[in-house]
Amino acid sequence: MALFANRYRTHDLGLLLLRVGIGVMFTIHGYPKLTGGPEAWTQVGGAMKLIGINFAPAFWGFLAAAAEAVGGQLIAIGLFFRVACALLLGTMIMATIMHLSSGHDFNTYSHALESAFLFLGLAFAGPGKYSVDQLLFPAPRRLY
Repeated sequence: MALFANRYRTHDLGLLLLRVGIGVMFTIHGYPKLTGGPEAWTQVGGAMKLIGINFAPAFWGFLAAAAEAVGGQLIAIGLFFRVACALLLGTMIMATIMHLSSGHDFNTYSHALESAFLFLGLAFAGPGKYSVDQLLFPAPRRLY
């Protein structure tokens, strides 16, 4: 059946579509946090208290906002892809912890948790051949 046929030849196209879609969405979601300034950064960074980090909430908030806004752009174009995935994974784990500790229901924290799994999986999968990483850092050719 065509539905169950091996489609690995479209793997890189699938990664491209996933990268661009998720990257644009995270850029749009993170940009207001990034431009919100120190007050917004302090509010976002205050979540670090939940894991015992009580200093520099504005710094941590700025890092989270940059991970979303700039990291989203890096994900979309496939540049420093795994680093961006790691930063976004950490941000989404902290967002999940923050929502859970606030007593929010599953519908509130599910987006952050789903995104954490997404970035973990993407970090393992890599950006694919249609990426800036592939242009700048091509993988060695396989001999099989």
